[in-house]
Amino acid sequence: MTRSIAIVEDEAALRANYRDLLQHQGYRVACYAGRSDAWRAFTERLPDLAILDIGLGDEPEGGFELCRELRARSATLPIIFLTARDSDLDTISGLRLGADDYLTKETSLPHLSARISALFRRIDALRQPADPQQLLIRGGLELDLDRLQASWQGQPLELTVTELWMVHALAAHPGHVRNREQLMQAANILVDSSSVSTHIKRIRRKFEQLDTEFHAIEAVYGAGYRWRQF
Repeated sequence: MTRSIAIVEDEAALRANYRDLLQHQGYRVACYAGRSDAWRAFTERLPDLAILDIGLGDEPEGGFELCRELRARSATLPIIFLTARDSDLDTISGLRLGADDYLTKETSLPHLSARISALFRRIDALRQPADPQQLLIRGGLELDLDRLQASWQGQPLELTVTELWMVHALAAHPGHVRNREQLMQAANILVDSSSVSTHIKRIRRKFEQLDTEFHAIEAVYGAGYRWRQF
């Protein structure tokens, strides 16, 4: 099956470079110069992966808004920010909105290709776990790895692919501490340690929206995080 990638980038030359690279690698690519054109297409059909710039034409934060809209439609759609903005604030903002990865335009084309392949591998790996039942249950947590779905105490839990990987890495071995580097490896992302903390905070908020008493993800000072044994 040919996977589809949407590129939302207002610079025509960059759009063409990314398109040519990805088409050469066998992806089906659709390009959009602005948020409104992209959103019209996405309301008809979502791509398999979206690459977003932040500043889009006369919308300096159009990519952030588009990410927010996409996450409202799909918790698991892989989203990569590819932008010239490299501040910690922008990186954290993008991850808090639910992006799976955040890259700057200084990123080489081979590295971009590797990040895209990594995201797709993560999806494939989640759908082909070692457990033939493809279901991980830890107390009130259920992770359906085939459907990329999660629930807490019977209520749907909307996690991104990156968040699902992190929760799986923690819950698969209750009581075992996972440091930030191990969580980055599990989620196959290359970010600084503060960005891992941002992901964990976002994950906790999602659990707490369903259960104000949630405390299964425990921070271990100076070491990392673990899924508490009950």
